[in-house]
Amino acid sequence: MKRHALLTLADTATEVADMSTVLIGGAIGAWAGYTYYPDTWSGDWRLAATGAIAVIAAVAINDFADLILSPVRRLLSQARRGLPHSQAPATLDEGLAQVAAATENDAATRAASASWRIDQGEQLLRDEDRWRGYEDGEATFFLAPGVWLHYRNQQNKYGNLEPRFTLLTGDGDQPVPITGMEQIRHQLAARAAGLPAAPATTDTKGHVEGDVLDDDLTGLHATA
Repeated sequence: MKRHALLTLADTATEVADMSTVLIGGAIGAWAGYTYYPDTWSGDWRLAATGAIAVIAAVAINDFADLILSPVRRLLSQARRGLPHSQAPATLDEGLAQVAAATENDAATRAASASWRIDQGEQLLRDEDRWRGYEDGEATFFLAPGVWLHYRNQQNKYGNLEPRFTLLTGDGDQPVPITGMEQIRHQLAARAAGLPAAPATTDTKGHVEGDVLDDDLTGLHATA
């Protein structure tokens, strides 16, 4: 998935570079032509000649730039041909397997895309390679041994689907709704300190509240 994104970005960059050389070449040609023509020439002649020089300069500089961009385009084309392509299924089971795999990848991508709601710095949860998607459209993110972040879509009071994140543990604890990274930190820090990992809630000012006091986690904060 990341490879597709990188190839798309590289294609865009080469197209922008190609267009930029045309504009830069035209601007240089126009400036040079209009500046260095004899003052005895009339304005119409100078404008006409300037336009011709601008076009010639734009083509010349673009051709020169193409010498550099052509190898890059060839590399991109080779890389694109190397991407995996799905084959038409021969049986219903093969078709189902393809759709199931695509559904899992889709769920992982959706979870990573929606993670900005709780990880606005996009430092951790945006990595879609660490999300594992499932055929039911849900996904999980491994945070630490025995702790996972779970993603699913849930209908809100208006009937629209919204992403929901909960913290799951291997201890059979109740899932904890997660709306921010501080809540995840709260849970992991409590577990690391051997303290009760009570659900952390967020007050109206955005401060995390819970049964684990900040004083209990002071040592962990200092080593984080």
